[in-house]
Amino acid sequence: MGEWPYMLNGVDKFKEECGVFGIYVNEEKTIASSVYYGLFALQHRGQESAGIALTTGSDFIVSKDVGLVSDVFDEDFLNIKGIAAIGHVRYSTTGGSRAENAQPLFSKYKLGNIAIAHNGNLVNADIVRELLEDAGVIFQTTIDTEVVLNLIARAARKGIERAVFDAMQAVKGSYSILILTDDKLIAVRDPHGIRPLCLGKIDGGYVLSSESCAFDAIGAEFVRDVEPGEIIIIDKEGIKSFKLVEKTKLETCAFEYIYFARPDSFMDGISVYESRLRAGEELFKESSVDADVVIGVPDSGTFAAVGFSNASKIPYSIGFIKNKYIGRTFIEPKSQLRERAVSIKLNPLKTNVEGKRVVLIDDSIVRGTTMRRLIDILRKSGAKEVHVRIASPKVAYPCYFGIDTPYRSQLIGAVKSVEEIGREIGADSLAFLSIEGLLKALNKESFCLGCFSGTYPVSAPLEIDKFQFERNE
Repeated sequence: MGEWPYMLNGVDKFKEECGVFGIYVNEEKTIASSVYYGLFALQHRGQESAGIALTTGSDFIVSKDVGLVSDVFDEDFLNIKGIAAIGHVRYSTTGGSRAENAQPLFSKYKLGNIAIAHNGNLVNADIVRELLEDAGVIFQTTIDTEVVLNLIARAARKGIERAVFDAMQAVKGSYSILILTDDKLIAVRDPHGIRPLCLGKIDGGYVLSSESCAFDAIGAEFVRDVEPGEIIIIDKEGIKSFKLVEKTKLETCAFEYIYFARPDSFMDGISVYESRLRAGEELFKESSVDADVVIGVPDSGTFAAVGFSNASKIPYSIGFIKNKYIGRTFIEPKSQLRERAVSIKLNPLKTNVEGKRVVLIDDSIVRGTTMRRLIDILRKSGAKEVHVRIASPKVAYPCYFGIDTPYRSQLIGAVKSVEEIGREIGADSLAFLSIEGLLKALNKESFCLGCFSGTYPVSAPLEIDKFQFERNE
């Protein structure tokens, strides 16, 4: 559910946009608390806002606000009983952290009540929005999720299943969407499966989540990943599914494995944890170095560092201690003080690096500012050499599919060579994992690699045929 332009908000890491979680049970239960714990497990996917929509079959209740999951919901709401609910955690891009943009979005339409939660980004949302506005539709938010909500509402006379099908035919991009009506829970994943979504079972009911780790939080059993281009409908009759398009190709965002997903999640048949270990192993095979110790940048570089250590036989050790109390309320200082913020978040463990040749492993380099500061900290702590190894290819292109990336001119990998980046960050040597090495680590061939190669599963921005849109109304 993106907005444009994408900016990095002073942080030298990509930001995931959202996480979604849903549950359907056949009888009224206190399911709000289940969604709460599911969202808590997905909090890493978004810290700006959180929301839950719940139906009892006759009443619809929505609670959402800016803030963390633990801040937004009170005990009274969590004790409400219902038959189905959906939840959402959101990371907003610049200018988007507003209460009205918190999800799920809720509306009343011809068939009753409807709420929607979305992870991803629609590349043709502006065009579809303009067409809807020309037809008299008034928008209440600035997010592309509302485009889908209005498309469904306009096609309601065809019934909810057909309305959802037609709405998704008009939009292009990445999406894992959960839709809640008075008596149905509906899930939709885009035809390329760029953003993750999986299905689970619990106590005679079903759960849906951006990541499988959320199932563990509520004692649910993982069943399978939602297929690319699949629509799943769950109601009192059970579960059924159908496809949006005949031919689909699974191209999950590679950065889900590199950085975004929790390591204890399984995603499209791949263990996130094991893929990061293998990435570190492949990184050593491609870019070995003589050193005394391997350390990772917490938390994203830790598992690749273990893999690098395993393959190289160079001892792995803790190089930085992370301040676990740094959260969303931490204010990034301005101008010359910004880089000092790294010292607040990460402090060196001097005894493990002093007098040693260090291999420093991280998942990616976006602008290089944080890495430059970390290398400086290690040298001041007595490191003899600092060799940087990155467990992903060089990021040279922006993402259009639900990741907060800067303009290409702000991506250091787009404007500088590996050698130039190494000199700028002050490393004794620098190497990135190749695309081929990444694919070996992931143990599959097909992923969205647009930020590395500039080749995307969906053209962006993508125009739609206005007349086709009108026919689908």
